[in-house]
Parts: sequence; C-alpha cells; structure tokens
Amino acid sequence: QVQLVESGGGLVPPGGSLRLSCVVSGSGFSTNVMAWYRQAPGKSRDLVAINVNGGPTNLADSVKGRFTCSRDNALNTVYLQMDNLKPEDTAVYYCNTYPRPIPWGQGTQVTVSS
Repeated sequence: QVQLVESGGGLVPPGGSLRLSCVVSGSGFSTNVMAWYRQAPGKSRDLVAINVNGGPTNLADSVKGRFTCSRDNALNTVYLQMDNLKPEDTAVYYCNTYPRPIPWGQGTQVTVSS
C-alpha cells in the first residue's frame, strides 16, 4: 500500500522560500504522475502542480514563475520549491497521485506572514 508523508512547511515572511518534500512509500512510484495540492482555511483543496515522471510540470496560474516541482525516484520523493511566497499561499499542502488520489497524508502547514 502506498503511503504519503509531507514535510518542510513552516512560517515564512512574504517573499520567503520553502521546499516541501513528500516521501512516497510502496511500489510503483516512478511510474506515477504526482501532484501537489493545497487547502486554505474554509476553502476547497486545489491543485497546485502536476509532475509527470520524465516529463514537464504543470503549474496553476497562481504559482507560475514562483513554484517548481521535481522528484527523485531513487528516494521516492517529490518536492515543491516555493519562492517569492505570498500571504495567499498560506494553506496546508498535500501531495498525492494524479488523477486518482490515494488516501491522503497529513499534509504540511505553510504560513506566509510578516
């Protein structure tokens, strides 16, 4: 069974950077399409980035030019590098397979505030 563990969140000021990590346990990771999602308080969970193994990353318009997504198949890990963070990026961030998610991990909280 595949399990997801996100980490790397924290409190940063506007303009700051964070790198989130998602460790995927179980088999078949390298063939998966992985995605990052985020959920702000009182809002729905939104798609942020889709990473195709060996292919391009698709990013939501709101994060283009600021976020990048990558993976290390040897470590079964997918990353989300977030630069020039804005207060509206504040949310709990989750990774999951795409387009059919498996049971969600606990997520990692990102708070952008001065």
